[in-house]
Formats: sequence, structure tokens, C-alpha cells
Amino acid sequence: ARSVSTMYCRTTHYVRINGRANGTGPPSGKRLFQGQESFEQAPMYVAVMTYLGFGLVTLFGYFRDFLRAVGLEKCHIAKERDEQKDFVPLYQDFENFYTRNLYMRVRDNWNRPICSLPGPVFDVMERVSPDYNWTFRLTGKTIPNVINMGSYNYLGFAENNVDFLKTVAERVQQYGLGVCSTRQEMGNLGIHQELEELVAEFLGVESAMVLGMGFATNSTNIPALVGKGCLILSDELNHTSLILGARLSGATIRVFKHNNMQSLERVLRDAVCSGQPHTHRPWKKIMIMVEGIYSMEGSVVCLPDIVALKKKYKAYLYLDEAHSIGAVGPTGRGVTELFGLDPSDVDVLMGTFTKSFGAAGGYIAGKKELVDYLRSHSHSAVYASAMSPPVTEQILRAMRCIMGLDGTTIGQTRVHRLAENTRYFRSRLQEMGFIIYGNDDSPVIPLLLYMPGKVVAFSRAMLRRKVGVVVVGFPATPITEARARFCLSAAHTKEMLDKVLFDLNEVGDELCLKFSQRKYTSRPKEQHHNNNDLNKDFKQDSL
Repeated sequence: ARSVSTMYCRTTHYVRINGRANGTGPPSGKRLFQGQESFEQAPMYVAVMTYLGFGLVTLFGYFRDFLRAVGLEKCHIAKERDEQKDFVPLYQDFENFYTRNLYMRVRDNWNRPICSLPGPVFDVMERVSPDYNWTFRLTGKTIPNVINMGSYNYLGFAENNVDFLKTVAERVQQYGLGVCSTRQEMGNLGIHQELEELVAEFLGVESAMVLGMGFATNSTNIPALVGKGCLILSDELNHTSLILGARLSGATIRVFKHNNMQSLERVLRDAVCSGQPHTHRPWKKIMIMVEGIYSMEGSVVCLPDIVALKKKYKAYLYLDEAHSIGAVGPTGRGVTELFGLDPSDVDVLMGTFTKSFGAAGGYIAGKKELVDYLRSHSHSAVYASAMSPPVTEQILRAMRCIMGLDGTTIGQTRVHRLAENTRYFRSRLQEMGFIIYGNDDSPVIPLLLYMPGKVVAFSRAMLRRKVGVVVVGFPATPITEARARFCLSAAHTKEMLDKVLFDLNEVGDELCLKFSQRKYTSRPKEQHHNNNDLNKDFKQDSL
């Protein structure tokens, strides 16, 4: 359980003047609100029951292993061949035990196949298992119009509106689907350069480089920036792509507590004062790696404090905005805009197009010297195939829409609707008595379920009510903090959210999931856009 019930980011959000903050210090402007992040601690009995639940399923797991050993139960799990018993084992004992005895019993809650556009609603393919989830068989039926509360479709650009996708179809006819070459050989198209210029303009930086895979944007570019003799200071909740990139770099890695500025400054001070181990030479580089929005916690980075620390200790800052770009800020430009900071205060801006832009790939942005260096030293820039032309066009049309370059206000309306949906959904969950994590501005909303039995019961109960949710448990989360993760979208209508909330209220009462000890007063109903033309934009032709 967490030691604090509520965390406050010490800095204050400001309104940006003319879209840009003044100077390097706190921008002058009207103060909006104090950023708040809620991490309410569950009652002690919840933690006790959670550990007890894992203990029981573990005991039953050992009992089932005994039944398999004596031949009373068939074993489906892969195992070592007798002639390879002296080799290094491919299957680790605990991982194998966890998979066959815990995960397999609840595997039906993950990897559910869908057969329609993954918009605000989708169709789920019905499947059954004759052997307790070891294998699945599709029945040929579908569960239609399931409300999608799990996709990262923040601005609703994962759509199949014929009018919106006309330019994408034209690019397919012009360039085809794939380039079949790297950017440095025969795959450098004019639309790639056009997209990079637009990304740089959108972020307010000198230059940008786009890549075909979001995960690889982190994992293959970080090793080009730091190496042996460098120090990486990584938030303890950073994404796997950041962790992998840091490990591949060969740099020394030290972890600081999540969004804890005292912990970060302590590690920074020690690094500057002590230098490298054994030799005590100064570090070649010290790079702080953080995310804009943390996808499992729903928390927002305390960016102004981190910028102040990196300037104080002469460190570099790497900011992963995979979940925040397009999703937060008055005009969707991410956490730098949310806090009213100059983008040049961040040394390396990274983001992906797989979420708010409804496409694929990622970008690295910053000073021109940085981007030019990565073009010739990054493995993904040199060796990876260039971004697909229709994907490139999809990003272009989405970004132009957000910036208003398409001559409409649809993009900004979506940004504002997402913010309204986020506030409304969070406040209603709190009023119902659920424990939720994260920042008030974050469209990622974790709802704590804690106990392993309730995790699977919750997911199945919501699907029966035609609500698709993502549930996450150990080892992806701490053992006592299993959760459901909701991702809000501008494509969600008020009616959709109200139906989900109604179902959540029912399931929460049935499964006793309302653990919050706080009392929240009912808030005035949020004003949602009722523009008929905009609602028409979100209709999915396939449903």
C-alpha cells in the first residue's frame, strides 16, 4: 500500500499567452488550478484479503501439480524433453507455475478477438474453452456494440469516416502500402519530410524525426544518446520501452521514486558529488528519463520541478509523451503546454502516433543538432523500414485537424471534449466510492480492484453488460494493486459514459468494489458538446 493518500505536484498550471510561455522561469499568465494526483490507500483488510487470495490460489496450484504428477489431471503446459534435461532450462519453474496454475484459469479476460473498427464501440468475437482456457474455439457469433473503454483512441481518430480518410486512400493509390526500404536508401518520401516539418511546428521545436514503430523509438534511440560512462536516472514506473533502451545503452541506471522530487534530487546530488563508481570521475552525461502520463497509474509528470532540477544539476531531460501528446494541454500539445513551459526546456521530446493520432510510429524532436545526429546514429533511423505512406498521411491529417490547418475546429473540439469526458468520468467514479489513481487531467483512469478473484469477475461481468474493459494484475502491477484501466476518448458520447457508469455502479455493489473511505460531494453536471455535426463525425460506418 502507498504511504501517502494524495500527492500534489508543487507547481501550478498556467494559461499560455499566445500559445507560448515567456522566458525560462514560471510563465506569466492566469493561474488555473493546483495539479492533484490521487493515490488513496485501501483499508488494511483489503490488503490482507488480497494476500490471502493469492495464497489460496497458490496452494490449489500445488495441489493441481500433484494431481498432474500422479496422472489424475492432464498437463497441457509445454515442458522440457527428457533428452534435453541436462541443458539450460527454457522454462523457469516459477514462471511456468504461475502460467499454468494462475494465469490459465483467467486467460479468457485477455486477448479477446474483435472483428470491427476499434472505435468507441466494437464487436467482440465470441469464444468458448472446453479445457479451462488452455485452448479456445470461436463459436461464429459476435457480441455487437461493446463500448470500448480500453483503447488509447484519445481523440477519436481511429475511425473509418469516408470523407476524413479520402486523402489516406489517395496516398495508397499514389505510393502503395509499403516503402520496402530505409529512409537512407530508397525510402525517403516527400510526405515523410512534410510530416517531420509539421511535427516540429506542432511541438514548437527546431526539428523532428519520425519512425515507423513507437516502441522502437525509445528502445533504439536511447542507446544512441548515452553509453558507457553515462548515468540514466529513471522513474520507477517508466514504460518497458524506456527500460529496454536504457539497458541496451550500457549506461549506469539508477531509479528514483515515482514523481518524487526529493528522491530525484537526492540521486542527482549524489551523482554529481560522487561521480562514477571506483574512479569517481564525473559522469559523461546525466539523463533524466520520465513520461508525460504514466499509462498504468494515470499520473502526470511534475515537469516544472524536474526542469528546475535538471537545470540546477546540469543534466539532460528525456520526456516520453506517448500518452500525453494530443491528450492534454489546452490545444493538445502535451505536458509542456499543460504546465506552460517552453518546449526547449526539454532536451529530448519523444512521442508516439499510436494513440491520439490513430496511426502507428513515433517521433524524436528537439534541437536540429540532436535530430541530425540521430538520423545517422540511431539503429531505427538507419536500418528500419520507412513509415508506411498511408500511415504517414493519417498522422498528417490528424495533426492538421488538431492544429486547425484543415480549416475546421473539429480537432480542438475533440481536445476539449476529451478533457470534459475525463473530468466527468473521474468525478462520477469518486462519488460512487471507487478508489481511482491518477491526475485530474489524465484520460487514463485506473480503478483499483485489488483481489485476484474480483479482477476476473469484474471483467466478465462488464463484458456481459457489453462494456469492454482492460484489467491488469501481478506481475504487471504490485501484487496488492490489481486494477481495471479505463482510457477515455473524445469519441465517447455522454450516453456511452452514463451507461458505463451505471454498469460500474451495479457491478461495484455486486462485487463489493467500493473501497474508498473518502466522501465526495456531487458535482454539477459537466456541459458536453451537443453539436450534431461533430457527433456525426464520430459515427462509425461499420457499426
